[in-house]
Amino acid sequence: MYVVKFEDLGKSDIGIAGGKGANLGELTQAGIPVPPGFVVTAETYGKFMEDAGINGKVLDILAKTDINNTKELQAAAEEIKSIIIETPVPEDMSTLIIEAYNQLCQRVGEEDTDVAIRSSATAEDLPDASFAGQQDTFLHVSGSEDVIDYIRKCWASLFEARAIFYREENGFDHSKVYIAVVVQKMAIADKAGVMFTVNPSTGEEIALIEGSWGLGEAVVSGDVTPDNYVVDKSNDEVIGVTISDKKLMYVKDEDGTSVRVDVPEDKRNERVLSDEELVELTEMGKRIQAHYGEPMDTEWAFEKGNLFLLQARPITTLGDDNGAASEDSAVGDKNVIVKGLGASPGTASGKVKIILDIDELDKIKDGDIMVTTMTTPDMVPAMRRASGIITDEGGVTCHASIISRELGIPCVVGTGSATTTLEENVGVTLDGKKGLVYEGIHESKEEAAPTAANVEAAPIITVTEVKANVSMPEAAQRAAATGADGVGLLRTEHLMLTAGIHPGKFIADGRENELIDTIAENVMVVADAFYPKPVWYRTLDAPTDEFITLKGGENEPEEHNPMLGWRGIRRELDQPEILKCEFKAIKKLYDKGYTNLGIMIPLSQSPAELKQAKELCASVGLIPHKDIDFGMMVEIPAAALTIEDYLEIGVDFVSLGTNDLTQYTLAVDRNNEFVAKHYTEEHPAVMKLIERTIKKCVEAGVTCSICGQAGSVPHIVEKLVGYGITSVSSNADAVAEVRKTVARAEKKIILDAARKSQE
Repeated sequence: MYVVKFEDLGKSDIGIAGGKGANLGELTQAGIPVPPGFVVTAETYGKFMEDAGINGKVLDILAKTDINNTKELQAAAEEIKSIIIETPVPEDMSTLIIEAYNQLCQRVGEEDTDVAIRSSATAEDLPDASFAGQQDTFLHVSGSEDVIDYIRKCWASLFEARAIFYREENGFDHSKVYIAVVVQKMAIADKAGVMFTVNPSTGEEIALIEGSWGLGEAVVSGDVTPDNYVVDKSNDEVIGVTISDKKLMYVKDEDGTSVRVDVPEDKRNERVLSDEELVELTEMGKRIQAHYGEPMDTEWAFEKGNLFLLQARPITTLGDDNGAASEDSAVGDKNVIVKGLGASPGTASGKVKIILDIDELDKIKDGDIMVTTMTTPDMVPAMRRASGIITDEGGVTCHASIISRELGIPCVVGTGSATTTLEENVGVTLDGKKGLVYEGIHESKEEAAPTAANVEAAPIITVTEVKANVSMPEAAQRAAATGADGVGLLRTEHLMLTAGIHPGKFIADGRENELIDTIAENVMVVADAFYPKPVWYRTLDAPTDEFITLKGGENEPEEHNPMLGWRGIRRELDQPEILKCEFKAIKKLYDKGYTNLGIMIPLSQSPAELKQAKELCASVGLIPHKDIDFGMMVEIPAAALTIEDYLEIGVDFVSLGTNDLTQYTLAVDRNNEFVAKHYTEEHPAVMKLIERTIKKCVEAGVTCSICGQAGSVPHIVEKLVGYGITSVSSNADAVAEVRKTVARAEKKIILDAARKSQE
């Protein structure tokens, strides 16, 4: 299947059409106005690479490349792209693609219609990853021969230096990431831009819209500082309008190509969007968010007064506040030297390094402040080294903003003059929430990014502990800064996925000690950040479809439904050497003095599994209950209904994993959009299992916590406190709100008891 029309695709077809193609199909099927088009499937790319015999050559080049050496990385990328671009497309493929293009031309009533050729990597636009701008887009392509040529260039762009670097850094296997190509009728936009259906930094329920003249390329790339609009979604009231000086725009020229031109003087400071257009956009944004069931990042265009949606994808950066300074912290005697838009919250200090050309990226050392006209995807490796980003152009939805928020780096955009105002190697401090850049290095308590050591204790005291869930070591400091009472869930599988190597491969290759050290070093980062507060380490629970992507994962079984398959403690007891390595890693930390760690086993259905796990733990010299707290997850109804038997064997704590408990109780796959509407933690059966587990633990005097999504829902938390839950573990960005909810619930219980005593 080489070609598929938008109408035949949905959001579940990422493996076929990539993230962009799948979402365009989903929008089309939902009745959203999308310019028509088709997708050249990921399978086509894979067959092209294999049949042409170039896949092995590409992987060999990558294996020899040091991605942290910018020049070496760029040279490898150019070599790979040349190989792909110079390899002919097989006739059977090109015939089908040309047929699809001709049908599109007939549909829109234009001969050789202009199309956009857009990359759509199969790992692109996923809920927890952003591949923003890493592959190429080609505009105003017309004619069948050019369409074929630019599809091949799109395939080649999968190996841009920036894309190679991102995949390596995030553990994506190059051989497993394919690329589909979207071929879509051009929207010849009079005005275009981006809309977030919530505030991307805070999650506030407002529509955040940015727009400028001409094609949206100017906004997305950051070539222009766009107008910024804020609309209250509850009543469609326009509550914020910021008009920018829009110097540049992209338009179609007489040769049929997209060119960057100066905006006419009379339109530079003219408002782009009317109130009516803002309401139309907001209503469409609400419709899209309701359809997907989550906040979305969208691209839009108005062509001759008609609104079109060009893309929609989940927002990947919610909650990344990086500890922004409070709104009312005093500026004092600090001298503001540059002002712009706060794009990624937090503060950062360092030496200014001005980047006016891609060849200057090596100037950026760890902790420097990158100052540039606008970032490009090629700059991502250097951005990771920087402690802060400042740009002349761009808005809060441009490349610099999106990537900075994802990396957790403070960022100020749209300053207009940072590259000429700031001086090379001079120290500055930027506030990425307020959009201000101060003269000099300032590390005052009010401004420094929060750490566990410099954040004041939470003013609200609760008997029920409020803990944080942590997936990655680099998130530990920010989670600790919330004042959380510990870590109720430290996920192991993310450590493995980031390492990019199957744990079984470490052992098979005789690198057991390396696996132990990898686990220990990552867990130690979290234990350090929270010490002496408890950190509960959950042993490995990666479904086979996640393991299969790792190096050494090629022998993973193909399971029809991995969520119900070989995972959790059932798998670990089948592969005890991996579980032993985990226990050895925790013992290594315990021997170093990290006495704040606890171990919990996942997805248990039988008390016999708990017993076996404890015996394995003791076999490596780490004695459960004596050396370390040993607990279990309750994620299967069987465990909730037999919790007394587990308690009799002996556990120090129990943690309810409501995400799995809900799907197993209701027979609803939480990853299946067809039944997603039936998934709810508040179903009476789920709540009865939760209540039963908590009350049995209370009777036995065993600590009981909850670490699923239900732990972040206020009215559910109130019920949990009433049942007698010992602690609630939520996402780090929800800790403060959950603590308030817990405090209210505890006060209500006290008040109700007082009233009854007076009756």
